[in-house]
Amino acid sequence: MNDKFSKIGFILAVAGSAVGLGNAWKFPTLVGTNGGSAFILLYLLLTLLVSFVIFLAEIVIGRLSESDPVRAFEKLAPSYKGAWKYAGFFMISALLIYAFYSVVMGWILKYVVSSALYLPKSIDESGAAFNALLGSDFLSAAICFTIASAFCFFIVSKGVKSGIERLNVWMMPALFILLVLMLIYAASFDGFGRSAKFLLVPDFSKLNKDSVLSALGLAFFTLSLGVTTIMTYAASLPARTNILTSSINIVCINVLIGVMMGLIVFTFIFEFGGDPKAQGPGLVFVSLVVLFSKLGAIGNILAFLFFTSLLFAAITSAISMLEPAIYYLVNSRKLSRKCASLLVFAVTYVLGICCILGYYGGTSEYFSLGGKSFFDVLDYLTSNILMPLSGIIVAIFVGFAIKKRAVEILLRPYMGRMGFKLWYFVLLRFVAPAAIVVIALNQLKILNF
Repeated sequence: MNDKFSKIGFILAVAGSAVGLGNAWKFPTLVGTNGGSAFILLYLLLTLLVSFVIFLAEIVIGRLSESDPVRAFEKLAPSYKGAWKYAGFFMISALLIYAFYSVVMGWILKYVVSSALYLPKSIDESGAAFNALLGSDFLSAAICFTIASAFCFFIVSKGVKSGIERLNVWMMPALFILLVLMLIYAASFDGFGRSAKFLLVPDFSKLNKDSVLSALGLAFFTLSLGVTTIMTYAASLPARTNILTSSINIVCINVLIGVMMGLIVFTFIFEFGGDPKAQGPGLVFVSLVVLFSKLGAIGNILAFLFFTSLLFAAITSAISMLEPAIYYLVNSRKLSRKCASLLVFAVTYVLGICCILGYYGGTSEYFSLGGKSFFDVLDYLTSNILMPLSGIIVAIFVGFAIKKRAVEILLRPYMGRMGFKLWYFVLLRFVAPAAIVVIALNQLKILNF
């Protein structure tokens, strides 16, 4: 296909894929409670040794094949092509993630609108409002989910250059500008100093085995690995792109935005006595809106800007999850991009509605499995099983199956002879797969030491 990213478009698109909701409600809390910048240094080290290794391997698959995930494995495998092609179907993981991720986008869209008009004054009121959105206000949840999902599919239906790149080229800078504006305002509060100390001052005494496991999992999951997104984007990578520097820029953007969001969030948590150990939807949709309400009218503006920036981050991640399946249908099944988009939209829309019904009071018992809601089942299946398994298969495929010479020709100009040998023979073949096994065992609560 001739629909290619520009160099800056590729960086912003992949960075947009990596920058997601975890930057607002998971990354800051893990950093703050595990030694501040000491944890960031640990995270960067493990990113370099594990996730960055798999990240480059996915880029190798996409760049060498210039194909969708299924054809990429089939095309590059020197033998057993019929078996290897099934590894490309891990793109289904991306669709499953998108199904529940788009539901959360709907929640964010609802809060973009409601926060501009009214903010709850207490934790009880805020919690009741969020629980109502999940458990009783099916219409609002469904409408907001539909709007957010339809917008994402409209973008991907336009293609790589006119859709995905164009969105990221303006939305990623817009996200950065919004965060800078909020950061400047946050700096006027006394809580900003405590927030900066909480996030940035290193405390190596707080690092322990749990910190290592948290950093390892964060390093893997924050770079959109294991869902074929990176290899799909790399298939549209422009020629003569410096793969190494582009990848480093992507990691830096991800960390920078995570720290900026953390400084903003924790400034108001410390300023108004919130819980700095809280994370997840409860932090953003319950606690933070109450803290914003204490600022009066300016709090509504700030809440609107915050949820808008969160929506931008969510959208750039969401569209990256759709592209692998759509690219496969266009490239291998010869559907038009619009038909492929409509087909994927129909499948993920049904799954998304099932996620909403899994929380809705009248239907939750019919959309649950083993005590988990349909939403939580999809989250568990993808995070704990499919993504780690896909990461291991990518490492084995590039490290042992693909011809070494082809990989070396692609990467050695950027890594040097010794750098390539370290990456290929040590990190890719042994260190990264072993680390991913540890991630999976920890996620499944099997690891205990």
